[in-house]
Amino acid sequence: MKRKQAIESVRWDLALRYRLIETVAWWEGRLTTNHLTQSFGISRQQASKDINSYITEHAPNNLEYDKHLKGYVPSKAFTPLFIDDSASAYLHLLNQSHERAPHVEGLALAYAHTEVLQVPDRSVLPEILRPILKACRENLRLECDYVSFTTPAPEGRLIAPHTLVYTGMRWHVRAYCEKNRDYRDFVLSRFRGDPQLQDGDAAQGREADHGWNTAVQVIIAPDPRLSAEQRAIIETDYGMRDGQLRVESRGALVQYVLQRFQIDATKVHAKASAQQIVVANLEALQPWLYR
Repeated sequence: MKRKQAIESVRWDLALRYRLIETVAWWEGRLTTNHLTQSFGISRQQASKDINSYITEHAPNNLEYDKHLKGYVPSKAFTPLFIDDSASAYLHLLNQSHERAPHVEGLALAYAHTEVLQVPDRSVLPEILRPILKACRENLRLECDYVSFTTPAPEGRLIAPHTLVYTGMRWHVRAYCEKNRDYRDFVLSRFRGDPQLQDGDAAQGREADHGWNTAVQVIIAPDPRLSAEQRAIIETDYGMRDGQLRVESRGALVQYVLQRFQIDATKVHAKASAQQIVVANLEALQPWLYR
């Protein structure tokens, strides 16, 4: 109720800036006027005024100025008024930022006549996501408990996370695993307990992740068993050129690209009309599949 009243008590453009203030402070751990000036195109003076009005008029106990970091940090008593502080809300915001411009006008009618399939978010706790974000941002190691199909009981791991990845169905973090001595994908909903940040920079960062840094092209084509007329339909459906759709990716993400296209590289469907598309350069992609 208090959050609803806070949002309704300020004009919409200021509420947007307050939301950014809370989002950056809570999830990134440090807020400066630059965050507002770069996101909204306002002056530094206006940005400072917005931060001060947020503190004095709405949330006097939420932010503290850190002279060492030269920015505002969330206090231990931080209670959001303008945002949903759940991990799923933040991850959804990250996903949206890749799909649409930050300022969109005139979409009320479109939203009224649009339905988007909502897949339930996998459970990710804020106390798990926040240290992972900090580890990615500051190149830190993370001690954590993790479960998997091969090890259902929580197992201690030391990892060096570098990038969050959304596959369209779930979020995972790409990280170096000291146990396996390799870069792996860790599903966010499978972390347990409270991950602990370790002192000192991680020795294995993103720049050493060969799979991440290798550019790969996935070439999608109509199933050759289809008739010419059917192949033409598929080419139009997928916006293919010269009978192919070339998808730029990373070696570490190839298997997720195939999943998005619902392609099982290990099987050939008995009916071409059911399979419809194939990977034209499957042999070249073998080193990146099911690692």
